[in-house]
Amino acid sequence: MSTGKATSYLINAFNRLIDLVNEPENIPVLSATIKREIFYRLLVSEHGMRLRNIVSERSHGNKIASIITWLKSNFAETLHVDTLAKQANMSKSAFHENFRVMTSMSPLQFQKWLRLNEARRLMLAERIDASTAAFKVGYESPSQFSREYKRFFGNPPLKDVENLLNFHSMQN
Repeated sequence: MSTGKATSYLINAFNRLIDLVNEPENIPVLSATIKREIFYRLLVSEHGMRLRNIVSERSHGNKIASIITWLKSNFAETLHVDTLAKQANMSKSAFHENFRVMTSMSPLQFQKWLRLNEARRLMLAERIDASTAAFKVGYESPSQFSREYKRFFGNPPLKDVENLLNFHSMQN
């Protein structure tokens, strides 16, 4: 995806939506209107065309978005790009190109990103050791997992988790 500068009108609409928390009786009436305004302002923004491409049912963006949703739920499975391309009703090269446009990564890089982030979450939140986390997210080799983890996060799993836990305890 991409980022852009939010206008004061868009920020104002988000603030009005958030402020409805303090007026629960008005949520059923006003929230839909404010959300509609937010969607409109996003669609007419500099990134509106990209957003329209994602939500347009027959667009490549929409097809890639559905593949991304599938990958998020199935990241531990072996990835077959040919199968995903067929599922998106695209040639393998068109699938790769459109996937990269949407994510700035190849499908395999995206799967690796999902796996490594989930492994990190498991080690932090559930206190699972690196080898167990590696297997849970689909890695077959703990050493390959450790190499890729270090390349991605800058430290081996144990050191990274220790640093994050120490940082978190210093914040509290």
